[in-house]
Amino acid sequence: MSLKPISLLLLAALLGCAISKKTAQPASDLERLQSFMAGDFNSAAQAASDSNYYDITLHMHPIWKGRPGHWLYVEQAITANQAKPYRQRVYQLEQMDANTFRSSVYTIKDEKAWVNAWQTPEKFDALTLNGIELKAGCEVVLKKDGANFTGSTGDRTCPSELRGATYATSKVTVYPTKIISWDQGFDDSRKQVWGATAGGYVFVKY
Repeated sequence: MSLKPISLLLLAALLGCAISKKTAQPASDLERLQSFMAGDFNSAAQAASDSNYYDITLHMHPIWKGRPGHWLYVEQAITANQAKPYRQRVYQLEQMDANTFRSSVYTIKDEKAWVNAWQTPEKFDALTLNGIELKAGCEVVLKKDGANFTGSTGDRTCPSELRGATYATSKVTVYPTKIISWDQGFDDSRKQVWGATAGGYVFVKY
C-alpha cells in the first residue's frame, strides 16, 4: 500500500491549520477592555477584611450588540439589597489612539424601568439614545498598562452635588478578573466629603 495519499492528506491538514491560525484575528484592545469590564463583580472579600468598605455588587453587561460601538449597562447595589440599586449607568467605550481609551458615562432617564435588566441584556434593544443622557466631564480616560488598563476622570471636570460636593473624581484600574474603582466627592475647597478615603473598592469578578 502506498503512503503517498496518507502523506498528502496529512500535509493538507497541516496547511489547513496554518492558514486557519494565520487568518484568525486576535481581539482588539478595545474588545479586550470590554471583555475585562463585562461581568458580575463584588467587593465581599475586601468588606470582610476591612470594615471601612461595604459589600457591593457590580453588574456590567454588554448591550446594543446590533448597533455600532461598544456599550455596557452598569448597575451597583449593596449586595444585601440588589433590588434597589443606587447607581444605574450606560457606558460607551471608545478607542482614542493606540494606547488610550475613553469610557463615557450616561445616566438613564427612566432608571426604575431597567432595574436588574442586566439579567436579560436584550431588553435594552428597546432603549434608545433619547432615553439616556451624557454626564459631560465624567468620562474616564484609560491608558493601556501592560495587560491592564488604568486611568481617571479629569481634574474637577465631573460635577457632583452629593453630600455637599461640587465635583467628583474616579480612578480606575481594569484587570482581567477584577476592577479597582475609587470614587470620591470634593467641595470647592478640595475637601473630600464622600467616598472611600484609604483607597479604591476592589471588585472581584465571580
